[in-house]
Amino acid sequence: MEMPRCGVPDIINGTTSMRSGKKRGGHGSTHTVGHYAFLQGNPKWPANKYHLTYGFLQGTPANAMSAVARAFATWQGNTHFTFSQAQSVESADLKIGFGRGDHGDGANNAFDGPGKTIAHAFPPSDGRFHYDADETWVLGAVPDGFDLETVALHEIGHLLGLGHSDVEGAVMVSGIRTGFTQSLHADDIQGIKALLTLDRDDDQVIKNVFMFLCLSNKVPHLEWSVRHNILH
Repeated sequence: MEMPRCGVPDIINGTTSMRSGKKRGGHGSTHTVGHYAFLQGNPKWPANKYHLTYGFLQGTPANAMSAVARAFATWQGNTHFTFSQAQSVESADLKIGFGRGDHGDGANNAFDGPGKTIAHAFPPSDGRFHYDADETWVLGAVPDGFDLETVALHEIGHLLGLGHSDVEGAVMVSGIRTGFTQSLHADDIQGIKALLTLDRDDDQVIKNVFMFLCLSNKVPHLEWSVRHNILH
């Protein structure tokens, strides 16, 4: 059974990475030290844009709003970014909500019903983050449900420019189980700090930052799915 996951493609050290969210070794891949990833093209917020505002689209339930606010507070405590809720969603840098099926993000970003892709977010500075409304959303490790806060932590990582990690304990892995919660891992924190010092025009910096060799011929993609559920 495929694990539900996020809907964002993986680029690690200039190559592509996992789809299932499971750590993989062998088969032409060698990893040492760092396993976090950046999004393709290394998009990031301008250096002078360290305070980001967020807002909720109409119909977002109160329990999701509180879970997302806690997730922003966690990222704020581990990065130079600060976050606050905007007075209106129209003026917010980051816009969070729920959608189902083809919900206005283009046919390639349509949700697919229960399981598989459960949420997605877009890279800097787009700011869109959507949960699939057809999933069972809960607070905490409730059987058969997806934790709103864990998924928010993952998708905010994408909003900040992180791709998927190859570390099983990282919140930025691509897959998530039901009845499961996760907080930030050292790999997530190292990744965002590395991104903030990265010169996107210097390929050598990418090699120095990652400090690992990845020999892979996997096809690029970016998603969070069900484990397998998918997070993008």
